[in-house]
Amino acid sequence: MEGFRNLFRLIISCLLICCCFFTNANKSYADSNVTLNDQKKEIKRSLESLKDLDYQTWQIIVYPSSIESKKLILRLVGYPGSLRIDHPTNLIVTSGRKTWDLKDITKNSKMKVQALNDSAAEFDLSILIAELDKNRPLRLRLPGLINDLPIPPYLVSEWRSLSE
Repeated sequence: MEGFRNLFRLIISCLLICCCFFTNANKSYADSNVTLNDQKKEIKRSLESLKDLDYQTWQIIVYPSSIESKKLILRLVGYPGSLRIDHPTNLIVTSGRKTWDLKDITKNSKMKVQALNDSAAEFDLSILIAELDKNRPLRLRLPGLINDLPIPPYLVSEWRSLSE
């Protein structure tokens, strides 16, 4: 009888632990949320952390330049202190046979330059989003820093939804 009680307690404990893990499991979607900009107006943005093929972690933030504008800005942030991005350095994006050369716009705004550290860069994403008709995977390359950073289709879908 004592062995049966111990087995019953073990099974119940395992079930409770499994329930806790699976009910709190994260979905594999980008973190799209609404934040306040410097004028206290809400803006929707996409935030995701991804690793490149060299196992360097990058934070990728996409947001509209203003509420009225459909222009999207892509901000790449590396681990502070481990690298330095020299500006201007254009971002090369590929998808299949197509290639885009995104312009570095980090130094366009004095306020942003003061707020950003040396391990961050911003690029104009509008041209790329306007030309994409499907949520296809992308590859990012930043000469001298990122050899190959894969962007999954769910994240491209999130970016496209921000431009609508």
